[in-house]
Amino acid sequence: MFESVSGLVAEHEELGRQLGDPALHADPARAKRVNRRYAELSRIVRAHEDWLSAGEDLGAARELASEDAAFADEVPALEAALAQAQERLRRLLIPRDPDDGRDVIMEIKGGEGGEESALFAADLLRMYLHYAESRGWKTELLERTESDLGGYKDVQVAIKAPGATDPADGVWAHLKYEGGVHRVQRVPATESQGRIHTSTTGVLVFPEVDEPEEVEIAANDIRIDVFRSSGPGGQSVNTTDSAVRITHLATGIVVSMQNEKSQIQNREAAMRVLRARLLARQQEELDAVASDARRSQIRSMDRSERIRTYNFPENRIADHRTGYKAYNLDQVMNGALEPVIDACIAADEEARLAALAV
Repeated sequence: MFESVSGLVAEHEELGRQLGDPALHADPARAKRVNRRYAELSRIVRAHEDWLSAGEDLGAARELASEDAAFADEVPALEAALAQAQERLRRLLIPRDPDDGRDVIMEIKGGEGGEESALFAADLLRMYLHYAESRGWKTELLERTESDLGGYKDVQVAIKAPGATDPADGVWAHLKYEGGVHRVQRVPATESQGRIHTSTTGVLVFPEVDEPEEVEIAANDIRIDVFRSSGPGGQSVNTTDSAVRITHLATGIVVSMQNEKSQIQNREAAMRVLRARLLARQQEELDAVASDARRSQIRSMDRSERIRTYNFPENRIADHRTGYKAYNLDQVMNGALEPVIDACIAADEEARLAALAV
């Protein structure tokens, strides 16, 4: 696996030269891509240097051990340091999801359970907003359809990292595992006799397109309809046809937006979501034929899969893909989601490493 490092080191040096060229920054989209790749390779280059340094230290200690017992005493610790450096480098060389550095668009939809499901959708939204805030990410509410009790039948939010980041720290790298069915067990606000109910809420996560040119959509590929916005219960909230519905004719994907009062703004938001969904569709098609080493083993393409249970009476959260379980649901719902996601990342890495070893 380490044979590829020399080529990555050379690429890192070339990207460093490009970043020093003022002409690069005249093209913001290209500069962002170069910065993102440079940040990714910087981590590998540092790990490679640490591995080489650890090997040199161990070699020197072994050479001097015959002359000085003090050096012989250092050998076990240096062997452990070399093994640790080697494992870190090996993990960094696992083929990475090409979308890891992207921002995301997340959609949370009420499922089985009616009003209780919509209320839990609102709880999940708050959880993700708090988690995003803890990581320094920016959020933008794109669209929402409220329920009668203040929950969400459907809500869409864009989550962005400020500037170009190492893909390992990217929004998609962390939130891509959230897609699926989230099950909640608790006493609903609508339950008068204190009985525990089970409801479900669906979460969809799409990597956002960096530049519109990445996913070309011709005018004759879509149908655009405009209509009046409406609030909960059908109450009119706008007297003009500002809401927009875009249908992608080839795939049948439909996106509706009415959050903004401007038809232009709603159209722009709808196109953002449409591009993200088309990009995700393209990636799923690639995943379907990809090698096992590149396909995510944890992020299932089956959006009907039940991935997690939130049990409020026991204050328990359980992820059914990784076996993660903890009794701090109150903290998780306030955004302390890192350990749950880290377990998904670790399980995915282990599966990819196992696939590479076959």
